[in-house]
Amino acid sequence: MSSHLGNGPQNGGPTGPAGQTRAKVLTIDSMNPLVKKVEYAVRGPIVARATELEKELEKGVPKPFKQVIKANIGDAHAMGQKPITFLRQVISLCVNPDLLNNESFPADARERARRILQGCKGGSLGSYSDSVGVEVIRKDIAAYIERRDGFPSDPDNIFLSTGASDAIKNMVKLMVRGSGRDQTGVMIPIPQYPLYSAVTAELNAVQVNYYLDEDNNWALDIAELERSVKEARQHCTPRVLCVINPGNPTGQVLSKENVREIIKFAAREHLFLMADEVYQDNIYAEGCAFHSFKKTMMELGPEYSTLELASFHSTSKGYMGECGFRGGYMEVINMDPQVKLQLKKLVSTKLCPPVSGQATMDCVVNPPQPGEPSYESFIKEKTAVLKSLAERAKLVAETFNSIEGVTCNTVQGAMYAFPRIALPQRAVEKAKSLGQAPDGFYALQLLEQAGICVVPGSGFGQREGTYHFRTTILPQPDKLKIFMDAFTAFHNKFMKEYAD
Repeated sequence: MSSHLGNGPQNGGPTGPAGQTRAKVLTIDSMNPLVKKVEYAVRGPIVARATELEKELEKGVPKPFKQVIKANIGDAHAMGQKPITFLRQVISLCVNPDLLNNESFPADARERARRILQGCKGGSLGSYSDSVGVEVIRKDIAAYIERRDGFPSDPDNIFLSTGASDAIKNMVKLMVRGSGRDQTGVMIPIPQYPLYSAVTAELNAVQVNYYLDEDNNWALDIAELERSVKEARQHCTPRVLCVINPGNPTGQVLSKENVREIIKFAAREHLFLMADEVYQDNIYAEGCAFHSFKKTMMELGPEYSTLELASFHSTSKGYMGECGFRGGYMEVINMDPQVKLQLKKLVSTKLCPPVSGQATMDCVVNPPQPGEPSYESFIKEKTAVLKSLAERAKLVAETFNSIEGVTCNTVQGAMYAFPRIALPQRAVEKAKSLGQAPDGFYALQLLEQAGICVVPGSGFGQREGTYHFRTTILPQPDKLKIFMDAFTAFHNKFMKEYAD
């Protein structure tokens, strides 16, 4: 009997009757076709090739570069940024409560950790939390939002999540329905963060593009929103408007007036508004400021303060860069109570977000205050990170603009530049002969020849006939110089090689 286990048809063995090869149940033809439509360029084939090149370098395979610089994703710590001390102290104490009486940790870090653990079942970070998140952390998030916006926030409207991404997917999932002209349309900025197109494809919604204005520093033009929604209504029913502020991949920061216009548009067109605000701490350009959609909506008064809104934040960006903890939250405003019950049911199917990520989020929304032991060192570290990012944002844009055939808008915020490249026609034709997008071909050559990994603009969407790539501004200053020098040398060589 034991010799039969794991080998026969009952156990999915490799052979069927009479030794015949068993046909696969799950094949590329029989699998969910919606999954095959999902694209996520940030972790696409160019990134996979970058990982292969790293392994080849480790084995001593000769390359025209000494290291691979992965500028494809906003992962601050992977690019050398040091963790914020206070945050890591609190998490360390939560993970190992035996340290709570160790006076080498500051008193405010120990107090925060005790408060978080008191909210955890059994006093342990290793227990499940409520599906919507640890109650005391939800209260801290609500208090943070009140301080930021000057308007009340109800902890019952706060949903902790596995990064912001999971909350965004859940919200879109709530709104997908219908077929034909009743099928849900999701309005997405182009260029966009590929999560949005991926979720739309997976959930069988209709992607409704609206284009940002590159000639006006990637501003969001209301006339373009109106064009987009009008055209979409010929074939679907737009139900949700997604806005990313500050922008990813484009790095723009919306003005207060622009935010007001968007809110009025969403109200006028009867759209649910989703505000991706994970880069709210990353503001660099002079004269720019972060204006939350919730605060602006409330300031507009009763006519607009009843608009349905979901806004998102994360531990992964800002000055924290704690991507691996997967901490995030969503605040829902004016959601139908019955729908909110359905949302709670939906999130309960995943039990709960990582409790360590929830604790990390608590440190972000409840940082050291003036007079507390950790305050001065915390402010010093936070300020240094954001100052350095601002300097790199300026350096990257200025350097790109000094190179012939490259133009780059000011990086007002977030963590990326999205320069435009004027590719020679011969390079475009070469790419097409290889079955590659022209900027994909450029990005792959940049990787193979200079060891620089970026994401082609075609992975984010762009106007027909234009070519871009996204790069982070996260490499530390010494590595950023290597990056820019290597990029400049590659680009000049590429343009000369394919000159018309």
